[in-house]
Amino acid sequence: MRADPGPAGDPGPIRAAGAVLWRDGAGPGEPEVALVHRPKYDDWSFPKGKVDSGEHVLRAVIREVEEEAGIVARLGRRLPSVTYPMADRTKRIDYWAAHCVAPSTEHSVPNGEVDRLDWLTVAEAEERLSYPHDVDLLREFAAGPSHTWPLVILRHGSAGEKGQWTEPDELRPLDGQGRAEAVTLSALLRAYGPSRPISSATARCLDTVLPFARAMDATVTTDAAFTVGETDAERACDRLLELADGGVPAIICTHGEVVAELITGLCRRLGEKVPDEPSLRKGSFWVAHLSAAESGALTIAALERHCP
Repeated sequence: MRADPGPAGDPGPIRAAGAVLWRDGAGPGEPEVALVHRPKYDDWSFPKGKVDSGEHVLRAVIREVEEEAGIVARLGRRLPSVTYPMADRTKRIDYWAAHCVAPSTEHSVPNGEVDRLDWLTVAEAEERLSYPHDVDLLREFAAGPSHTWPLVILRHGSAGEKGQWTEPDELRPLDGQGRAEAVTLSALLRAYGPSRPISSATARCLDTVLPFARAMDATVTTDAAFTVGETDAERACDRLLELADGGVPAIICTHGEVVAELITGLCRRLGEKVPDEPSLRKGSFWVAHLSAAESGALTIAALERHCP
């Protein structure tokens, strides 16, 4: 996700990223959320901050949570963005639910921006928050599931021109751009925490998830259900639902010919609206944040798309 350029001469909105940081509370289904106090403004809000130039929003939100709250977090479902005017520009803050994993070893509270962090129930936090738009955001968080797990559908990175490759197509590797995309993707996908990497049985797909697998000390498994030339839409979707229903985070790296069928099939089978454009550019990915209803039925809590 990158900032869209505005008209000529328009710098566009100021971009920022933040999170409703949560942990399990005293009772089941009663999460506690973290609010931070900023002495500069004497306000209570969620941890957030500006996206640096050239920084991806997923990296920014993890960094800001660690810097402001002193917490290492894993991203959950996407929450609504908040936009408001600032002088001659607008500010847009993209938000996620984020689960507290551990205290940061590099940052702590208090720090240069925050002098206090309090863990509160949702009701307590609603009373403490300084801004109405943060109250609305909190209510959106509370209205959905806190516990979710990610299912990532990833299209392999750039692999040159198929017509110029004279050897078997399954051996076609990533090119220089694709290798750079794979490294960037590794850092972005780690924002969602450990996941099981599953790949099409082709060199370009395996190469795309290899940096992530090495960073997470995970083993990549290949699956013919996601391999172009060996699968079809029904088989691919059946296998995707098997993986989704296990409650284990997973990354599926596949081909452009398969991506749209997977997203379309996943949404239709789980009763969600199919995105207007389900396809992906090379090196881009969908994240379906899944949860289990009280009946046990699988649901899509949120769906988001990113490019490196």
